[in-house]
Amino acid sequence: WDPEGLPQGDLDVLFSNIDDIVKVNSRFLHGLQETASREEDQVQLIGNLFLEFQEELEQVYKVYCASYDQALLLVDTYRKEPELQREIQGIIEAVVPQAGSSGLSFLLVIPLQRITKYPLLLQKILENTLPDASAYPVLQRATHALQDVNANINEYKRRKEVASKYTKVEQLTLRERLARINTHTLSKKTTRLSQLLKQEAGLVPRTEDKEFDDLEERFHWVSLCVKETKNNVAAYLDNLEAFLHFRPQECDLDVGGGPVVQYCSLTRDLQLQAFPEFKRRLEGLVWQPLCSLAKTLAGPQNLIKKRLDKLLDFERVEEKLLEVGSVSYEEEVARHTYQALNSMLVAELPQFNQLAMQWLRQILCTFVALQRDLAKQVLQRAEGSLAQLPHHHIPELAFRKLVEDALGQTSHQLHSFQKNFEKVLPPPTIQPLLPGAERQVQALLSRYGPGKLYQVTSNISGAGTLDLTLPRGQVVALLQNKDTKGNSSRWLVDTGGHRGYVPAGKLELYRVVPRDKELRGQAGPHEDSRHLTPEPTPVPVSSVPTMTQVVAVYPFLARSSHEVSLQAGQPVTVLEAQDKKGNPEWSLVEVDGQRGYVPSSFLARAPSPAPWGWSLPS
Repeated sequence: WDPEGLPQGDLDVLFSNIDDIVKVNSRFLHGLQETASREEDQVQLIGNLFLEFQEELEQVYKVYCASYDQALLLVDTYRKEPELQREIQGIIEAVVPQAGSSGLSFLLVIPLQRITKYPLLLQKILENTLPDASAYPVLQRATHALQDVNANINEYKRRKEVASKYTKVEQLTLRERLARINTHTLSKKTTRLSQLLKQEAGLVPRTEDKEFDDLEERFHWVSLCVKETKNNVAAYLDNLEAFLHFRPQECDLDVGGGPVVQYCSLTRDLQLQAFPEFKRRLEGLVWQPLCSLAKTLAGPQNLIKKRLDKLLDFERVEEKLLEVGSVSYEEEVARHTYQALNSMLVAELPQFNQLAMQWLRQILCTFVALQRDLAKQVLQRAEGSLAQLPHHHIPELAFRKLVEDALGQTSHQLHSFQKNFEKVLPPPTIQPLLPGAERQVQALLSRYGPGKLYQVTSNISGAGTLDLTLPRGQVVALLQNKDTKGNSSRWLVDTGGHRGYVPAGKLELYRVVPRDKELRGQAGPHEDSRHLTPEPTPVPVSSVPTMTQVVAVYPFLARSSHEVSLQAGQPVTVLEAQDKKGNPEWSLVEVDGQRGYVPSSFLARAPSPAPWGWSLPS
């Protein structure tokens, strides 16, 4: 039955694993029918048959019974849609006339009635069997077995109800969380905290469960593997995206032909077809399944967290039970809740860990297969171009020697080019100070000393509660080169006003150098004062005459219409080496036809007599 009005998802909820139940009961029915041919042993054979199918019946019926309540909720929603309800009712009356007005509910309850009737039927047969008959002990075992099956199904259903209550991960705002606080929740949390503190102090024993502890450790290990893999794949996709945006074949290399043209043709072909197709498959076959796997971890993580809370409740109730001998109904419920939650985790967490690792292993295998396919495609597309290269007939050893010589020559040329470039515009080792930050840096310097000062090399956005958000160029003092967990990639720093953690990779040692006047012995009475600027120190613009051509040493972003932005290495014309108030820290300049103020310390004279620019080494 598959009415057009119901989606497949609804059918899965309504009928759950009914196909498995039908298969098991078909084989069970066939076995019962075979016992009819042996009337003298039929009762004993029936008992043996129930014992044989005990585990299978429990496995299939417990899944169906656990989802039965969800199915009834879905049936209630159908009753609110008259047209859909009439369609369902019409189909059921045509297929199962005996269902009557009960309709869908009649069909859904039949499997539950079947499994609960088996112990009653066996008990009835047992009552009508003589105690000294050979079939009597078999029937006794079968009756007890089916009673155990029903008890286990009820327990499984109860565990699932507890799990469904605590697996929901709600994203609540602080206001919503505060709205949920009441006297009852405060009392529970206070009692749990008290129990935990008594355990930490050694006043009461802690419940030891090595089996669960091992499972929990295994689960956290699986979670860590999934998290790290997801982070690595995300970084891989980011790098792939950046790689696809880099298109050297579109640059004008001013080369008439030869291998460069073949390279450009091959690269263009790969950029348009092979790499985009690889990225699409990577996102669909690796990234999306990995995200789905990460989401499935949220439920068990929440259950493990709730188990700890319920364990504290359980331990408190057990203490009271030993002291007083009785507990309240609510405390008994809390006790059973922990037992159900713990039993379910111990039973199902091993399967979850195994399935999660299989899922992760399949994702990694898919990733490797995609890499192989990409390499194969690139080699196939490159074969034609490789055959046209001038060195394709050279033996491998000779070709290696040729490449090493070419790389050595190119390396020498690049080194010469670098030396010439440094003569023209030496790059700063660290970022320039933020405007108005010298007083703050001076305070940090006097408090911590120069060896503890570091400068932020790029903007930092704090993600956690204790993380700082800092702009590029800010100077901080190092307090500790690791966090509380021993992670050396997060450093604790002081900004002069706030303390918090920042990524160690975005900090660089700040170098404090003397003022120019101190170097010339003209520091006056303040000989110990220090000039807080990064090395190398450019020649200040205050010594440059008006209408002089200089160079921007550092980039500068204009913050108002009175200022003008600069790019590092950009030629600048100084109109006035001070502002309107005579302050030499700001200079009026002209850049690309625009006029405005910039920090004087961001400017430097171009090296003389060397001309601006450079030439390639011969």
